[in-house]
Amino acid sequence: MRNEQQPTVRRPWVVGVTGASGTPYAASVIRALLAAGEAVDLVVSRAARLTILDETGISFRDAQWRTDLAAWLGTADGLAEVRYWTAGDFAAGPSSGSYPAKGMLVVPATTGAVAGIALGLSKDLIQRAAAVTLKERRPLVVCVRETPLEGVTLRHLVELDAAGAVVLPASPGFYAGGSTAQELVDFVAGRVLDAVGVPHGLYRRWAGELGAARAAEGA
Repeated sequence: MRNEQQPTVRRPWVVGVTGASGTPYAASVIRALLAAGEAVDLVVSRAARLTILDETGISFRDAQWRTDLAAWLGTADGLAEVRYWTAGDFAAGPSSGSYPAKGMLVVPATTGAVAGIALGLSKDLIQRAAAVTLKERRPLVVCVRETPLEGVTLRHLVELDAAGAVVLPASPGFYAGGSTAQELVDFVAGRVLDAVGVPHGLYRRWAGELGAARAAEGA
């Protein structure tokens, strides 16, 4: 019998970007995934496109998504590993459990997206792909970006946790020595990737020594 080698199956991380403030978190996550050699399936909601424009001045257009994504990320490195799906495409790969995704990262997540995922509404591809991720028992990280949080949203977050999702608020830590906005963004992005086991070098990890980050910066 011939030993025929099976073709390699592409297994991407689905990244859903919603309209919450905090699109730099998504950009940092995508850059780090690509730097780690991971494939990315990207879904950007209509509201997220407005937020990207507001926070960065960069338009994100379906027809020119590759050019606009390079401008948003500040690099074209690794973009061959990105596939883009429009938020209204319910026939997209990530809408089906048979599509071989590794898992999904919703970053940043609006409270509306949190509610839609928790209730299984599937109003757009981001919510549908998240529901698929949960039912297939794949990793799902929901990086909620809102403050303060009301009781309804807190209950939805508890429901997501019970369903197996990782609820990861966009809450930067300062012990890593971050002194710039980008370093604080990278801390949150790094914690998102930690939750799904993707290696990165986005922040200085706690080593059990008080003041280590300050000492390192002064060295």
